[in-house]
Amino acid sequence: MFTPSFRTSIVRLPFRGLRHQQRLQIRSQSHQSSTASTSSKGAKESPASTPVQTSNAIVGASTASRPIWQRLGPLTKAANAYSRSQNKRPYTTQVVGALVIYLCADLSAQRIGGREYDPVRTGRTLLIGLVAAIPHYQWFVFLSSNFNYTSKFLSIATKVVVNQIILTPTFNTYFFGAQALLSGESIEATFQRIKDTVPTSWVNSFKVWPATVAFSMAFLPFEFRSIFSGFVAVGWQTYLSYLNRQAELLEEARKRMSVTASSEKEVVPLLQHQGQDASSAA
Repeated sequence: MFTPSFRTSIVRLPFRGLRHQQRLQIRSQSHQSSTASTSSKGAKESPASTPVQTSNAIVGASTASRPIWQRLGPLTKAANAYSRSQNKRPYTTQVVGALVIYLCADLSAQRIGGREYDPVRTGRTLLIGLVAAIPHYQWFVFLSSNFNYTSKFLSIATKVVVNQIILTPTFNTYFFGAQALLSGESIEATFQRIKDTVPTSWVNSFKVWPATVAFSMAFLPFEFRSIFSGFVAVGWQTYLSYLNRQAELLEEARKRMSVTASSEKEVVPLLQHQGQDASSAA
């Protein structure tokens, strides 16, 4: 009834349909994979996700989050080098820094005075700075570790007041007293030097150090406070050296006046005695 070829074709129809479906599935899968690979390549090649721009974005974000003193270029490098040195050798760093500050201050003060350079005076100033370097550093360590209250404003205000009441008059007394003693003055003259200089310097210190201490305590980390105060101290020590020189000139004027007064006391009786001799001879 049916030929063998017709029977064979009927049997093979289902298999042909399955093969056709498999081919369609393979084509669709290959198309999807090619589309996915193309989209991934496009995403990799898109400018928004390049490694350079990503790193630039990270650097920009980190730069914006850094404090201002860490974005000053060469100054930041110098400050970081100073900070590393202070962390490794704090006392040596403070001594060297103090010598530089006092040297610059004395040279500036002598230049302002207009007199010939006196190396002995510079030596006295360096010795005073050398002795004061470590106690001065320890004082600010103490000040940073204490008077820390819940209120930041109260903490800073207390530290400023304590520094102004204790350190400033104490250090000024030491500075001017040591200058007088090392220059050969007597104890009485040393006390007179302190009376002439300390009250004036303490009053003028209110124009400089409260704002300096408040700024450093509020905005600077501990390792950068010394170098910031050092820059201010150059100008302040210049003023103290100049004030000390003015006190020396005042003492010299007093000595000349006392010598003149004593010579007048000696001359007047002599003239009176000569006048009496002349009248008796007449």
